[in-house]
Amino acid sequence: MIFKRKVTLQLKEWKQRFSGSYAALLEGPRRVGKSTIAEEFAKNEYKSYIKIDFADTTDEVLSMIADISNIDMFFLRLQAYTGVRLHERESVVIFDEIQLQPKVRQAIKYLVKDGRYDYIETGSLLSIKKNTKGIVIPSEEYRIPVYPMDYEEFLFAIGKDTYPILRDVFKNGKPVGQQTNRALMRDFRIYMAVGGMPQSVEAYIEEKNFNDVDFVKRRIIDLYEEDFFKIDPSGKISMLFESIPSQLARGSKQFSMSLALNKKARNWHYESLSELINSRTVLPCFNCTDPTIALSQGKDLEKFKLYLADTGLFVTLLLKTGKETAATLYSKMLSDKLPANLGYLYENSIAQIMTSCGLELYYMTWPKPNSTHAYEVDFISSKGAKTVPIEVKSSGLGKHESIDAFTEKYASIVATPCLISQKDIGKEKQLNLFPFYLAPFVFEKQLENQTATK
Repeated sequence: MIFKRKVTLQLKEWKQRFSGSYAALLEGPRRVGKSTIAEEFAKNEYKSYIKIDFADTTDEVLSMIADISNIDMFFLRLQAYTGVRLHERESVVIFDEIQLQPKVRQAIKYLVKDGRYDYIETGSLLSIKKNTKGIVIPSEEYRIPVYPMDYEEFLFAIGKDTYPILRDVFKNGKPVGQQTNRALMRDFRIYMAVGGMPQSVEAYIEEKNFNDVDFVKRRIIDLYEEDFFKIDPSGKISMLFESIPSQLARGSKQFSMSLALNKKARNWHYESLSELINSRTVLPCFNCTDPTIALSQGKDLEKFKLYLADTGLFVTLLLKTGKETAATLYSKMLSDKLPANLGYLYENSIAQIMTSCGLELYYMTWPKPNSTHAYEVDFISSKGAKTVPIEVKSSGLGKHESIDAFTEKYASIVATPCLISQKDIGKEKQLNLFPFYLAPFVFEKQLENQTATK
């Protein structure tokens, strides 16, 4: 199945403004749809294209690549081999899985300078960063991150046209009513369960059977772990990856390397952590030490949490490392009967939404007065020069003393504090209440304000 993806708009901007000076590099984790996006864009936007898939190619193509320094001969041989005619400034060459041929990536500089055609590279980010030894990384790359399908893309894929209505609900700011809210929340929980990986979305559309969907997601996780072991045969990256559900379940204030590796963390262990984060399979959320300055300036690099880039994959990783069965867990999700200790799945969904909106992830903790406990705000973002604290509740509103304390402590810089839960849209004193399905619009608005400020 071919799905409508928003990243196509970024590719169009690249083609119109930058393609004569830069190759587009679609980067992200495996199975997120990079290759399909590149090829569909080439079909729709160019007179002709040639795709070279370095994960599945012939010795003859590799021999052409070996002589890429002779650009004229390279193009002649490539067209003769593929039977595709390239047209000057009207054709594009796709180098798929570019990380497998670092020398080709290095040659991008000369291909772009030649100026006859456009170039799109795709690659899995973990290997892209690792396979750079002995080459000069080209500066002529226009990097475009590719994330799992967001909620709008998911709804469009499954044939629901409710997203524009949700946008109107957000703008209107009025409750939709208990029955409608319940139905809209169920749709969102389906998205959480399926996730945004195109293969799992396709499996859901074809079968609407969560066992089949989970099988697809399990295979994607297996592919990730195969990649981790290629980079780190000791298995440390996989151990870090698989420990994420248990660490979030503990309600820890930060990710613990020692807990994940069952030993005291050494400096060289942090290289494995860096490689895991660079794979984009996980989302780091850093502690902010001072929200009165730019969040990036208050980032504590040693104190962070980890979420998965796709909540659907998180559900499957939870099944792999936990005691729940697939049938039980999916049933609980769809019927809104998740136990309290699995509420961090909702946190993960907010982390995923914020990232897809282009926002970095931050949270904040600070000690309670006269207590050994601490306040904790799940996420903080910015809105222009102001700060937006965000608290996530998996079910009802409950107590929200941390966000209340934050709002009082930093009253001069706080804008629109938000509590996101399964409850209908509303307001409680200064606190803005939003259901999960409206979260994308909350963060889109914040991104607009950040862009306007810059």
